[in-house]
Amino acid sequence: MVKTVELRRHTDNDGDRLTDEGVAAAEEIGRRLSPPYDAFVSTGAARAVQTLDIWRSAAGGRAPLEQSDGLRSRHEDRWRAAYKAADSGDLRAMQGADPDLVRDDSATLGAALQEVFDRLPEEGRALVVGHSPTNEAAVLGLTGQYVDPLDKGGGVLVIQVEGNYRVEPLR
Repeated sequence: MVKTVELRRHTDNDGDRLTDEGVAAAEEIGRRLSPPYDAFVSTGAARAVQTLDIWRSAAGGRAPLEQSDGLRSRHEDRWRAAYKAADSGDLRAMQGADPDLVRDDSATLGAALQEVFDRLPEEGRALVVGHSPTNEAAVLGLTGQYVDPLDKGGGVLVIQVEGNYRVEPLR
């Protein structure tokens, strides 16, 4: 049994809304998506919902937009501080700045990503839109694998085969 989550970062934003460039980038990325999707999930932040709505329309999706509060950290200020202290969005560097945050939030975010997998049917596929570095932390928490920082609109495929995971970059 194979299940796949296409985990992506929202596109360019100004505050919690997409910029005109972010909308254009989302529309362009939408033309390259790989439907069908059984689920469309966001963190609930307006920029993530807006990006996901554009991608859902581009993919011809009929499933409703879902929100997973568990995919959004409750410690955004600490993530910003760790980013600043590490002078990097790389989780390995941020781990040096705040190891408890990276360890604990990765576990929490990874559990939320597992819930997305649990809701998918056999051979199911979900499109999930979140943020950086918490998308990367969710992958670490679920799979134990570090992924490079995600560019806006970028992402990874997380593939579950018989309870084991592999992570592939999106091209």
